[in-house]
Amino acid sequence: MADQNSVSTNVKSAYDDCYDNDSNGWRLLGAKYKVEHIVAVCKGRSFNSVLEVGAGDGSILKLLSEQNFASRYSAVEISESGVERIKALDIKGLEQAQLFSGYELPFKDDAFDLVILSHVLEHVEHERVLLRELKRVAKLCLIEVPIDYKEGVDHRIKHFLAYGHINMYTPTNLRYLLLTEGFKVIQDLTSMIEPEVTRFNTYINQKKNKSLLTDLKISAEYGAKKLLNSLFGKPMQEKRASAYTILCSKEGENLNIF
Repeated sequence: MADQNSVSTNVKSAYDDCYDNDSNGWRLLGAKYKVEHIVAVCKGRSFNSVLEVGAGDGSILKLLSEQNFASRYSAVEISESGVERIKALDIKGLEQAQLFSGYELPFKDDAFDLVILSHVLEHVEHERVLLRELKRVAKLCLIEVPIDYKEGVDHRIKHFLAYGHINMYTPTNLRYLLLTEGFKVIQDLTSMIEPEVTRFNTYINQKKNKSLLTDLKISAEYGAKKLLNSLFGKPMQEKRASAYTILCSKEGENLNIF
């Protein structure tokens, strides 16, 4: 039986060195928009202490600290290279960055005002185990996931597994998961991949030649999607979303099966 208190050995090994040579700006660009989403759903709220779980290379906490989002920051990460990168960023207000098992958080109940789990849950084998730990250590939880679930996704398993995405979400089934774990939705946000990110992925990651036609096509597709979203409202926004961000409190009832 799989150990639900720690990530599998092969998963840990896969992430151990994944941040050693990551210097092309891709993660920082992604963090830019993730931080925009975090700030948007938390608008009007102030935080003293923030924990990021699965903090990667620390790009999100770095950008949040530059915006004075909170006074104190903590980070946990399963990757040794990630922890080293976080420590090297000189994040203002960072109190600690440490390795963790992937499930058990080494903190007391309600130790933080907010816990952030950004683009992590899709990688987690035992989702509910981790969610219960988030709920235990923080008063509010902010979770963002990619919306990978689209028509024909079952024919792209190898593609998503190459990114370590073992769970698929829509806004509806993420809300359902959180509600059944005793979270209460406070605020949410759908978002699409910005043209800047698409261009970076096209020209830098995929190494395709730059062209005005490609630039225009990327901008036109994004504009058309935004127009449809504005015309048809939230159902269309959720259908076309690339990511979903949700801020929750733990005021709901705990899971009670039968």
